[in-house]
Amino acid sequence: MRADRTRLFMAKPLNLDEQEQLDDIKHFWKKYGNLITGLLTAVLLVVASWYGYQAWKNNQSAQAGALFAEVERSVQSGDAERMTRSLEEMKSRFASTVYAQQAGLLIAKTQYDKGNLDAAKAALTWLSQNASDEGYKSIARLRLASILIESKSYDQALETLSSGIVKDFQALAADRRGDIFSLQGKKAEAKLAYETAYKGLEEGAQYRRLVEVKLNALGEDPTLAAKVNANASTEAKK
Repeated sequence: MRADRTRLFMAKPLNLDEQEQLDDIKHFWKKYGNLITGLLTAVLLVVASWYGYQAWKNNQSAQAGALFAEVERSVQSGDAERMTRSLEEMKSRFASTVYAQQAGLLIAKTQYDKGNLDAAKAALTWLSQNASDEGYKSIARLRLASILIESKSYDQALETLSSGIVKDFQALAADRRGDIFSLQGKKAEAKLAYETAYKGLEEGAQYRRLVEVKLNALGEDPTLAAKVNANASTEAKK
């Protein structure tokens, strides 16, 4: 008897409102079903791709970290050829990673300290052109310019400092340019570059004091100039 009631209930026809709702759903799905299915498939593919990329990125980072450890060991050993090989492998396999940029700076410094200027310049040149991080690129350009200045390659040093330097390092780049002009005997250009560096450095910074000494050597006192400008500004407001 109970089974009969269930069959009767299930066989009960839909009322008009329910039939209209069902027809609307069928019509909607017929019209937009393929689009919805396509969108859901695309979303799932994007999500899967993102997780796949993250897994690949983590794997790359782990491998780059292991290779960076080899770079550090080559530095500790003092073996110049081993350093060159480890850096070349890092560049060829993981050039876009932070590890590669840190390795470039580390090996450049070590090679410079050992007197291998060509190897140091090679590492910094690569980094100044290929670093994915603009901060590392700027540091590489500043250090490369210093080596070029030491080698009296002044025009090349100026070219190195002419681009690829982020705002936070612009004052240091101006200081380097001042050094170049000073060594070339271009007093006016040197003074202007040092003034730019002085103004760009934070008040109280130790490096700012060094730039001040350089300006003093050229016959200019930036602190006195600042006081004169401040007094002039005060008078203008009265």
